[in-house]
Formats: sequence, C-alpha cells, structure tokens
Amino acid sequence: MTLEVSLRHAFGDFTLDVAFTAPPGITALFGRSGSGKTSVVNAVAGLLRPDHGRITLDGQTLADTAQRIFLPPHRRRIGYVFQEGRLFPHLTVRQNLGYGAWFAPRAARREDMGRVVEMLGIGHLLDRRPGALSGGEKSRVTLGRALLSAPQIILADEPLAALDEARKAEILPYFERLRDEVAIPVLYVSHAAAEVARLATTMVVLDNGKMVAQGPTAAVMADPAALRSVGIREAAAVLPAVVAGAEDDGLTRLETATGPLFLPGIDAPPGTRLRVRILAHEVILSRARPAGLSAQNILPGIVTAVRPGDGPAVMVHLAIGGDEIVASITRRAAADLNLAPGDTAHAIVKSMSVARDHIAPAAMR
Repeated sequence: MTLEVSLRHAFGDFTLDVAFTAPPGITALFGRSGSGKTSVVNAVAGLLRPDHGRITLDGQTLADTAQRIFLPPHRRRIGYVFQEGRLFPHLTVRQNLGYGAWFAPRAARREDMGRVVEMLGIGHLLDRRPGALSGGEKSRVTLGRALLSAPQIILADEPLAALDEARKAEILPYFERLRDEVAIPVLYVSHAAAEVARLATTMVVLDNGKMVAQGPTAAVMADPAALRSVGIREAAAVLPAVVAGAEDDGLTRLETATGPLFLPGIDAPPGTRLRVRILAHEVILSRARPAGLSAQNILPGIVTAVRPGDGPAVMVHLAIGGDEIVASITRRAAADLNLAPGDTAHAIVKSMSVARDHIAPAAMR
C-alpha cells in the first residue's frame, strides 16, 4: 500500500509545493517549524483542500483538483495521531479503543484488539481513564485507537513533541513495532533528527514549503545539501550492524560491513540487527591505519566524494562495504590529507561519542 502526493497550495506569501511517494513503513516529513510539514499531513487527511494537486492511496484517489475530486475526511480511511492525546476523558482506555474500532468499515480487514493491546503494552491500562495516564501512555492509547479504526494509513503529527525525554524513550519502541508489524504507510512529522534516524525507512525534507530531498533515510541523512536548512551538524551515517556479543570490559561488539564496532553496553542478544547513527562531526579521518589511539573503532573505506560546504567545513563520504560513512572536517584538514575519490581512508569513531538514543532496532522491511 503506497501513498502518492503531489500538491501546490498558497498561504499568502508562503507556497507549499511538494511531490513524493510514501511506501509501507515510516516516511518522515522532516524540517524546521514552519516548513509545511503539518500542511502536507492535513492535505492527506482532507483537512486542507489544495489549490492544485493529486493525492492517491493504494490506487484510490483522495484528491485530484484537475478532476474535481475531493474525498471528505470521514471517507478517507486515515488514523490521525496528534501531539495531544485527544482521548475522551469520560471513557476508559478500553472504551476509547472501542471508539476507534466502531469507526472501522465492516468490510475492512480489522486489527485484533488483543494484538494491538499487546503490541502497545497497554493491557494494564484498560480500566483507567485518560486523567490517570502519563503522557507516554496517552500516546500509546491514541495510537491504538487509530490502528483499531482499520486505517489505510497512519498520520502522526509530531506525536512525541509534548513528551519529555524519558517518555519519548518509553514510546519509541512501540513506533518501531508499528513500522515493522503493520503493513500500511505511516506519515510521521518531526523536526528531531535523532527521532527520524531511529524510526524512518524513508525521509522527505521540507524547507520553506519546498521539498529539498527524499529517499532512504540513510542516504538523506548523509547528504549535507539535504540538511542545510536544519544545520549540517545533523548530517550522519546510519549504519546497519549486527550484535556479535558482549565484551568483558562492558563494551558490546557489533559487526558492520567493514569490521567491528565497539559501543557501550547494548542490551540486545547476539544476532540482533541494529541501525547506528554516527554524527559526521564525531568522525576523524586518517589516510593510514592509525596506532596508539584511545579510540576503539577504526573503519577502513574508500573515499567516494569530497564536498566543500559554505563555511570552513568539508564533508567526506566513504564507502565501507555496501554502506557509507560521512565525516565533517575542516578545509585545512582536507587539504592536508589531500583526499580525492578513490583514495583509501580510515574513519575513527570514539565508542563514547555514539549516544544511546542513536542505537535502535533496524527496520524489518
């Protein structure tokens, strides 16, 4: 099931002009506040009628201005998850979930309530009312209610923005399960790069109403031009890795396409597939394999591109196996190293420089 969006809409002196495809999995709409992310979601939901454009979901036309088609919101099988839970305060969790199921079309393939309750870990909350729930619990119940309405797509508009870091950490694994276990697209709005790198399989970057990049998350995250509007310090590699085992000194050994990666204790069994976000400005480069360093991670690769930025930084891309790592270094360092495409170089990463929330389960699709 795939969402296809092409739309143009004017808001005074601001014009939204985007075109992208969202396959099953999580497609993140990423960009600064005011870049047009929520307007895109509202157009998909039918809460905004675009001046020009076409929106289709699994071959069904939701809107087509050329054909004068505009399906009203209540006829679009969409589950919308807002920043605020918007649960009915007088109903229990069980009743709020049932309200979502009540709206599911009779002929639609419905999610089993027991499976949704188990997937979201809310079985112990069923008899509570929203006033007795934490922010993270409300978010999970809201997500469950959306799933039980038998949607063809989930729209999530910055669903974690109102939560503190502890509550975000609590709910992120449930969005990962949603990504991997539910075969519908999820359009996920966020301006948090770490959140997007952890969850998204596809990424669409917006800036001032225009789409500046789209594609697999790892590719877009490594492209400084795509991230210029939010700051190139967010540029990073998103490397696939597999847990090999725990070391005696508290580090965990991960296997990557180009060699081992040692990171502080990761609570996951051997064989677990992960995605690891390594920020470009945390990577050091060396032409020869260094010796006598405290850094434990030395990943050899081949330079594929050297991209000067607007300021003193240069972005160096290295192919490591079938993956890529990026390093942000100064122009002076790049000149000293005299790097060019085809050269061998080594990426050096301190174990302690990879934040815990930059390590997450890999997408299953």
